[in-house]
Amino acid sequence: MKVTTITTKALLAAPALALPLMLSGTAYADEVHQIELDELNNTASSGSASLSLEGNQLTVKIDASGLVPDTFHAQHIHGSTDGSKDFICPTMDADEDGDGILSTVEGLPAYGDIHISLTTKGDTSKDSGLAVERMPSADGDGNLSYERTIEVSDDVAANIKNLHVAQHGIDANGNGKYDNSAGPSDLNPDVPLEATAPANCGMIVGAAAGTPAAGGVETGAGSTQGPESLALLAFGGVAVTGAAGAFVYRRRLGAES
Repeated sequence: MKVTTITTKALLAAPALALPLMLSGTAYADEVHQIELDELNNTASSGSASLSLEGNQLTVKIDASGLVPDTFHAQHIHGSTDGSKDFICPTMDADEDGDGILSTVEGLPAYGDIHISLTTKGDTSKDSGLAVERMPSADGDGNLSYERTIEVSDDVAANIKNLHVAQHGIDANGNGKYDNSAGPSDLNPDVPLEATAPANCGMIVGAAAGTPAAGGVETGAGSTQGPESLALLAFGGVAVTGAAGAFVYRRRLGAES
């Protein structure tokens, strides 16, 4: 791990530069955080994750079971990286339309924006939120193992305890695949709701214990953003918008059918 050392002599010689250097975020203590993934949408999926931080290198390990077999599962790190919001994993109480399925848009005010897309390769920004061709797949028994080391920003490194992991993809009608039995996704009508609805979510053990900060979960008071615009932020907009997003989804799905 790279450590930046600032001597007393240097601080005295250049006081105007001392504070920016101390706050530059060039060194962080090594941290390992454990997460238990709890089911959403009655998926019976569960698992564990660990976030190991060494400087700005974040190693994410996930082992999950009970997922839709032989298909992709979008997964992300959500939350706040500025410390001003206390996002949490949603509950089924957020199912506003009462259809029995907690959708991505319905859960978004609770779990917040994407900060890292947990892809298997390439880009990890929120623009890859539904890059299904680069998301991991569950095996024939619904088990999924994932490990990747990602270089993260200073904001993510400094606020790692405020972040959490969510996996997506459910099987509402029990036929072992994504289809339109539950209707279209509220992110894009060309994608089944089953493919984008959250399957599980977990917070860092000991962090907030699922209790929002005083005054409740902040979702941007005074903002004019509605659920639709928030959803596009969470899934990177272009990743699931329009014909291009639908084509990528169908190409991946066809390859696994």
